[in-house]
Amino acid sequence: MPDKTCPGLAEHSALLRFTSAVFYAGCSLLITVVNKTVLTSFRFPSYMCLGIGQMITTIVVLYAAKRCKIVQFQDFDKSILIKMFPLPLLYVGNHITGLGGTKKLSLPMFTVLRKFTILMTMILEVYILRKTFPNQLVCSVVTIVFGAMVAASSDLAFDIEGYTFILLNDAFTAAGNVYTKKKVGNEGLGKYDVIFYNALIIVIPTILASAFTGDLHKAAEFENWSNVTFIFCFALSCFMGFVLMYSIVLCSYYNSALTTTVVGAVKNVAVAYIGMFVGGDYLFSWTNFIGLSICMSGGLLYSYLTFNTKSSGDYTQGTQDIKIDIIKDSTGRYSTN
Repeated sequence: MPDKTCPGLAEHSALLRFTSAVFYAGCSLLITVVNKTVLTSFRFPSYMCLGIGQMITTIVVLYAAKRCKIVQFQDFDKSILIKMFPLPLLYVGNHITGLGGTKKLSLPMFTVLRKFTILMTMILEVYILRKTFPNQLVCSVVTIVFGAMVAASSDLAFDIEGYTFILLNDAFTAAGNVYTKKKVGNEGLGKYDVIFYNALIIVIPTILASAFTGDLHKAAEFENWSNVTFIFCFALSCFMGFVLMYSIVLCSYYNSALTTTVVGAVKNVAVAYIGMFVGGDYLFSWTNFIGLSICMSGGLLYSYLTFNTKSSGDYTQGTQDIKIDIIKDSTGRYSTN
């Protein structure tokens, strides 16, 4: 699968855009449940070590695939570090805060607070990618955020550390999606370059940080390393970490950072309601449930507006971007401006 740069969003088929979005949604749903099982059900003490396992798996799988000529990406040189910045920092921040928040919060509250990623992505796309959004989309985002605030206000299992982790994770995710869209296809970077070098650049610093904080020692002394079910879940989480990263880059590549965030919000509809029955740490209250419903309704409306206007809105924007002014000079000849 050689990693070729595609010329633009308008030249990607609708099937590629749709399947990449569905693939990301499925991967995100599965890894959230698997991570929750490892960190909560089995009480694995080190979310940082789980992240390291996911990074190492990504490096090994892609390196082996390159050696077998299944995928292609650049050999390492010093310019890679400059080209990739700040993606590795955002990547490790996303990993650590996401896994930490998964451990600290119930699945429904985790997915509610993740809705703030949409607002952050819109803001970053305005300032970094210079995009504008119609009022209907802005109103749907306000609905999502309002529902999230209502649901969070009645969280009987309030955890300030968990909330902090997730809000930081929102910021890292939004920035990562926007910069991934900006980097892939530019500066000579392809999908596999971004995935491989993200993991390679930050895996050693993360291991050192884990050892320094004692996280690595806690993981080594974990009593369930002889439990076959735990080992399977841990290995599945590591592999799914690679698959999720691939699906995020793929979705952003064929769609946009905003679409990737929207897909995550739609996926959260399923995760939030599944979490009421799976995990055993959701404390029911009507205020929380109503807030969830408002939040999910806003997410569905946001998704509908986004995908419904994609064919016209995005192409209109693309047309405006390549618009050429034709002027007539004094000699009667036409030129472009």
